[in-house]
Amino acid sequence: MKVTILGGTGEQGFGLALRLAKNYEVIIGSRRREKAQEAAERIKEILSSKGIPYRNVVGMENREASREGDIVILSIPYQHILSTIGDLKEELKGKVVVSIGVPLASAIGDKPTRVVLPFQGSVAQMVQEYLKDSKVVSAFQNVSAKVLECVEEPVDCDILVCGDDEEAKRIVIEMVESIEGCRGIDCGNLEMSRYVEQITPLLIGLNIRYGVKGSGIRITRLGR
Repeated sequence: MKVTILGGTGEQGFGLALRLAKNYEVIIGSRRREKAQEAAERIKEILSSKGIPYRNVVGMENREASREGDIVILSIPYQHILSTIGDLKEELKGKVVVSIGVPLASAIGDKPTRVVLPFQGSVAQMVQEYLKDSKVVSAFQNVSAKVLECVEEPVDCDILVCGDDEEAKRIVIEMVESIEGCRGIDCGNLEMSRYVEQITPLLIGLNIRYGVKGSGIRITRLGR
């Protein structure tokens, strides 16, 4: 199965690509093909230098990357999401699209410990309203890019997954649990993403308060 990461040249997308490349073919998407290809080569160099086996990693322009991926992860800043996917509706039609965005107020020059909610209630719901023919699933908002990049260590974080399509959620949870130290938690319908996304500014605040870079969450007593 191929996983496309639109915005895979950024910190969060790059970290996810590093982790997912062990078990999936990964396609890095960017507005500039050359930038995507450079990121793909860097991922291969990092994994090879650490002796970590990986599947194929390639870089493509966003449209081609969207067309080729079976699962498409949107690792795009909040303020650029709609402009990025605006011309990709046909390429993303029928696909599992993973929204990892958070409506941080830093998008409008305010603090990253605050949010500016879209009218739909969450970034994931906004994406689903726009991509009516895609199966949008919300995940990965609460895992640190810094932790993802430390590929030799387990992530040690639960990943909260929300979505209206049960099969799409199952596929995403399977992908989540391919990452060492991650457990996927089914949190219900996509509307629950509005609460999940707002955990991120809390974690940012904790990182600042305690002088750490990778706080995460664990949900206890679920019997798993």
